Amino acid sequence: MRVDERIFKAYDIRGTYPDQLNEEIAYLIGGAIVNVIRGRLIAVGRDVRVSSPALERALIRGMTDAGADVVIMGVIPTDAMYFAVGKYEFDGGVMVTASHNPPEYNGFKISRAQAIPLSGDEGLPEIKRIVMSGKFRAAKTPGTVHSKEILEDYINHCLSFINIDELLPFKIAIDATNGVAGIVLERLLQYLPFKVIKLFFEPDGRFPNHLPDPMDEKNREALRQAVLKNKCDFGVIFDGDADRMFMVDEHGEFIGGDMIVAMVARKMLSIEPGATIVHNLICSKVVDEIIEKYGGKAVRSRVGHAFLKPLMRQHNAIFGGEHSGHYFFRDHWYADSGMIAFLVATDVLSQEEKKPSELIAEMDHYFRSGEINTRVSDRWRTIECVAKKVEELTGQKADRLDGITFDFGEWWFNIRPSNTEPLLRLNVEATSKELMEEKRDWILGIIEECK
Repeated sequence: MRVDERIFKAYDIRGTYPDQLNEEIAYLIGGAIVNVIRGRLIAVGRDVRVSSPALERALIRGMTDAGADVVIMGVIPTDAMYFAVGKYEFDGGVMVTASHNPPEYNGFKISRAQAIPLSGDEGLPEIKRIVMSGKFRAAKTPGTVHSKEILEDYINHCLSFINIDELLPFKIAIDATNGVAGIVLERLLQYLPFKVIKLFFEPDGRFPNHLPDPMDEKNREALRQAVLKNKCDFGVIFDGDADRMFMVDEHGEFIGGDMIVAMVARKMLSIEPGATIVHNLICSKVVDEIIEKYGGKAVRSRVGHAFLKPLMRQHNAIFGGEHSGHYFFRDHWYADSGMIAFLVATDVLSQEEKKPSELIAEMDHYFRSGEINTRVSDRWRTIECVAKKVEELTGQKADRLDGITFDFGEWWFNIRPSNTEPLLRLNVEATSKELMEEKRDWILGIIEECK
């Protein structure tokens, strides 16, 4: 059997079904996971994709043949898997999902005990080696399989982050993307005072209405229209496995993930004044300013949960966030949760008694380029060339926490390499639209000279 090694990504295993990822490969992955994390009791959940049940069965067969006892969670959000691993003290957990990818994709998100994720730096290379060899170490006595219902415990856990009695009766449009979010929301919303306009709550792994990627503007169009048509206070959209959440304001305008990080940071700092909050370096300066304003300590991280989560543990940070819509909570085993972030954001809006656009306008005085990708032949050679040219032209040294970052006060930029493609990713932020566009074009010109 031939295995396409490209399925092993920076943070998970992912590929198209059935050509890159099929039942035979899932069986090998199951056994390899048990060999690597050396866990006896492992939880397994899945998303709503058409291929997920078959891949889950093969994965579990590999796990039990390697000696693990498997607890099946059924169809759950990825953040519910993290909850289960932490709450019930499992030795590890696997979520069968391809998150925001199109329906032909599937994959596996894997964590150790305490919901600590495996990544390309730790754990996944060992699994890859075993899978590529075509054989894992089988146990003399196979493991067992049991089922466990966790959604009620998970919902109560999510609700513990807010005071329900303080919520205002908002009118909200919610797009569940035909993913797993709808399953949870049908049960969660009965505890909340909101009037909800429901979009695509029916689980359908073909994602017939739009792809489950909220970062793509066209996938938010139905939500925007629903907010405007129904005169909603705001709108909310989840990705396919519901670990990410984004919002639109009362005008249907997109609220970036870093603005939600800033909103949630306010709430968490009211709970624990002086606490540490970790954010990736692509987040707007707004995040640092809000953390400072409300008495917290900000810690910058490289992009990616494999880097952010260990920093949170190191600093005992109460909260962490990324511009990409991942929000991490210390009391959620340092894992990300779109559902908890949704609840906390509604709590903030209730306390402030302001429209989302008003709250964002108070915080945000910057203009951003968005992430701009440039294809290059040699990522690091190009980055070093850009760094040298900018250092020579400005007299300032590059910050090399993740790629290169230059901060000139009124504007800053970061260039970092893609983990999987020959691309450089550029982000620029400035105090005016004109300055942002001028500097964006200047840096893009230097990239063109260097690539």
